[in-house]
Amino acid sequence: MLRRTFQFSILIFILLILAGVLYQLPPIHDRLAWRVHEITVYIKGILSPPEKIAFVPAQQQIEAIVSATLQAIQTPTATPTPTPTQLIPDTPQPTATPTLTPTPLPPQIALKGVRYMDQHGLWNYCAPANLAMALSYWGWSGDRLDTGKWLKPYSKDKNVMPYEMAAYVNENTDLKAIVRVGGSLDLVKSLVANGFPVLAEKGTWIRDISGVVSWMGHYAVITGYDEASQQLITQDSYFTPDYLVPYDKFTGEWRSFNYTYILIYPPDQESQIQSLLGSDWDTTTNYLNAAQKASNEIFALEGVDRFFAWFNRGTNLKELQDYGGAALAYDEAFATYNTLPEDRAVRPYRILWYQTGPYFAYFYVGRYYDVLNLATTAINAALDEPAIEESFYWRGMAKQALGDISGAIADFKLALKYHPDFEPAVYQLNQLGVTP
Repeated sequence: MLRRTFQFSILIFILLILAGVLYQLPPIHDRLAWRVHEITVYIKGILSPPEKIAFVPAQQQIEAIVSATLQAIQTPTATPTPTPTQLIPDTPQPTATPTLTPTPLPPQIALKGVRYMDQHGLWNYCAPANLAMALSYWGWSGDRLDTGKWLKPYSKDKNVMPYEMAAYVNENTDLKAIVRVGGSLDLVKSLVANGFPVLAEKGTWIRDISGVVSWMGHYAVITGYDEASQQLITQDSYFTPDYLVPYDKFTGEWRSFNYTYILIYPPDQESQIQSLLGSDWDTTTNYLNAAQKASNEIFALEGVDRFFAWFNRGTNLKELQDYGGAALAYDEAFATYNTLPEDRAVRPYRILWYQTGPYFAYFYVGRYYDVLNLATTAINAALDEPAIEESFYWRGMAKQALGDISGAIADFKLALKYHPDFEPAVYQLNQLGVTP
């Protein structure tokens, strides 16, 4: 009996080895890898539900400071009442400047010329596909594989930042690209009506690889609108060409990324872009305007929308290098997050994969343990491979600041694994005398 059991065990062992060898053969691996990955993600999602993770930075701030911040946001600055000019006989009075009436926009616009490209069949190819579509409008002849090779040197990288999208355009084409935040529907319609598609970054609630509806980052190219139906026309790489999105739905999704948008245009049309953007052409003014918009929304919204409003305020203050104010805003954002139901359809647990402002803010006010904990939380939230170079980089920065040099080096090297030649990680390793 023992002999037969032993022989059976040996047979099972041999079959497992054989199955492993066969699985590595390209024809078999290519067909089964995706399914194996789906099963792995599903099991891990059951064992370690990411929606139960809480973002808990250390509460180092005094409640009075937070209250003062809230009061400062809520209390509008008093506008002095102008003193009327005294009328003096025989003194010429100033002539009133006529108010310019903006040209009304057409009730419907649908730009043509974008070559539709989907993101399917490749890993997280939303950014390469949407950037390629936006470029195609201006006569660029490449496709998603051209943008993808540059934007995603590691195929399973979970996110491409807007600044990386703009850098691709500025460094690899004859076109120009800028990134702005705090956008509005009126601005989008104005840009589209003047012949400029808008590449918007937004969040969306869709069924993920684990089979659960959850929030994740997404890009879409806006090519039109229809006032009668109150819908935008988008070229959406995940769904379909000419994908219709209601105004209110788009606004809610766009809010979760600070109303960020990318504009691509020929250099000789830059003056028109400046005119359409107005004060938002200047980057500092743009972040000031966006910070005010976020502040206004904090007191008008609740639930997950209020979380995004607080987060956006932090992000805008971080860009203005007000790291103390940004840290306070992020504290409020995470406190709001932790009151949300532990439901993947409600909690945007992937937030730090896409938006890294808290790392900057907490690091530059000396809250290194918060950076360490937040980055570790973001990494642990990945149900599959944690290809999040920014989180490994900032965890390395925190470890270095806390004296854990070997741990910092390991994290910088992981950042480079998931994004080869990632400049911040290369720089830090060079400073430590380590060959990347």
